[in-house]
Amino acid sequence: MMSLDLPFIWACLIAIAVFMYVVMDGFDLGVGILFPAVHGREERDIMVNSIAPVWDGNETWLVLGGGGLLAVFPLAYATLLPAFYMPIILMLLALIFRGVAFEMRFRALTERGRLWWDRSFSWGSYAATLFQGICLGAYVQGVHVENRAYVGGWWDWLSPFSILTAAALVAGYGLLGACWLIWKTQGELQARFRKIALVLGIATLGFIGAVSVVMLFDAPFRERWLTFPAAAAAAIVPVLVLLLAWLFFNKVRGNGEVTPFLCALGLFALSYAGLGISLWPMIVPPRVTIWEAAAPPSTQAFLLVGAAVLIPIILTYTAYVYWLFRGKVHAGVSYH
Repeated sequence: MMSLDLPFIWACLIAIAVFMYVVMDGFDLGVGILFPAVHGREERDIMVNSIAPVWDGNETWLVLGGGGLLAVFPLAYATLLPAFYMPIILMLLALIFRGVAFEMRFRALTERGRLWWDRSFSWGSYAATLFQGICLGAYVQGVHVENRAYVGGWWDWLSPFSILTAAALVAGYGLLGACWLIWKTQGELQARFRKIALVLGIATLGFIGAVSVVMLFDAPFRERWLTFPAAAAAAIVPVLVLLLAWLFFNKVRGNGEVTPFLCALGLFALSYAGLGISLWPMIVPPRVTIWEAAAPPSTQAFLLVGAAVLIPIILTYTAYVYWLFRGKVHAGVSYH
């Protein structure tokens, strides 16, 4: 009887959890990123109310991904955390700061106080996104490991490439937020977010191209993408990106409401797939594989039973909440 490849199964589960966090918390971070583009109190209330029923639940996937990494790939966790202590701590502080501002803006006693909570919500969204992007760039460029331990410097995470990926993520999350608001709003506000989505769509595609080109200067990535026969299979990703981009711009300029958001999710999914093609099977680039970093099989099997129960519950609850609050958000309606 063939045994299960437990590290592969867990790598897929954690990859899915991280992707779910990126796209689901990405659009509500994107709403905060777009706050400076809107100045009226009523319009900002509509923006916040569009994410109020779901934003807490979206971050569940971050906990699942981080917890799964600790339990199932302890070597990867012990190696990556020291490499990214500073950006991870700053990201978590920004998420906390943003969460407090999210709640307090509705309880401010003065307009000036409300304005500062609005600014705090936006600043927290920008900071959390920037540090997530920096972690991504630092992860892709590789971590210095010797004798199963991190041996790099304190500032290795900060580089021109990690700054590029941080800027790319700000544009991408802003795009997700704009497309979400196209779906959830109407009238003049929706028209404004259509224009913003067009600009951010161009910026996001530009960043995808820039990050991809820079990665090709690294020999292992170049071999995956430009050497036959691997290049023939990988070529489907950029082709699908171009097709999705055409559909996205067509629907944003037209009357599409849900489709632009689905296209933006698709661009993230394809970018994520491209990242997987570039890095697989490394969990700590450039040398540690998922099998080398995995916990004992008994631990993986035990945790898999729990995941088999927990993940369907999370998915069911998430789907129910999104279905329950599926309509448009109107002025004067608050979920607080």
